[in-house]
Amino acid sequence: MSTSENARTVLEQADIARALTRISHEILESNKGPDDLMVLGIPTRGVTLAERIGAQLAEISGRPVPVGALDVTMYRDDLHRHPTRTPHATQIPPGGIDGKTVILADDVLFSGRSIRAALDALSDIGRPAAVRLAILVDRGHRELPIRPDFVGKNLPSARHERVQVRLVEVDGVDEVTIAS
Repeated sequence: MSTSENARTVLEQADIARALTRISHEILESNKGPDDLMVLGIPTRGVTLAERIGAQLAEISGRPVPVGALDVTMYRDDLHRHPTRTPHATQIPPGGIDGKTVILADDVLFSGRSIRAALDALSDIGRPAAVRLAILVDRGHRELPIRPDFVGKNLPSARHERVQVRLVEVDGVDEVTIAS
């Protein structure tokens, strides 16, 4: 069920859970296990997704995988248009990112600018062995040469459409909607 009349639901709770389970398996397979793996979410909903993926990785592998948050606010190239963004806390797990495979988690990949900002933020923190991108929804329309490694759902959309991810921890419901 969607919150506005012109929005249609494209993913429900079970769809999101399946997508995150598949992403988690793909991450472990590509990394050949949980060694030197870390998941960092981009606030707000990317952090929730990172926590869910981290829990799944631990459940599947039987070993904990560090999870944190990476605020990209001050690295964005659109601050002049949106100066009221509130920064969130960056929380890097103990041991830092040096030599780790960092999985960046976010809810929607659109232009790629948030991910570019995340890469800049990461370079100020340390030097990971590799950075991979896990996205719940890839809607296309890239402005930068950025491609996700792990995708929950490819959702072709028009530029004017709005894709909204709602997660129970933040919004009280798990769903992805698209509206004109």
